[in-house]
Amino acid sequence: MKNSLRSLRTGFLLLLALLLPVLHAAAQTADSPEMADAFRADGKIYVVVAVITVVLAGLLALLVSLDRKVSRLERELKD
Repeated sequence: MKNSLRSLRTGFLLLLALLLPVLHAAAQTADSPEMADAFRADGKIYVVVAVITVVLAGLLALLVSLDRKVSRLERELKD
């Protein structure tokens, strides 16, 4: 019973691994995204890049802050 479930699960994972790239390729279109062209033409692409940069910088600052707090707590527990 266990072997049949294992082979069924393995077969399903193999089928999934073979079908996902095909589905991904089928989802791609030949023409370029119109929204990106419009943003580039209007000069708004710089606003999008700036917002993404600010969000990523905020996440990085949060991670650094959490790392410092965890390191401080580890030192306190060690002593």
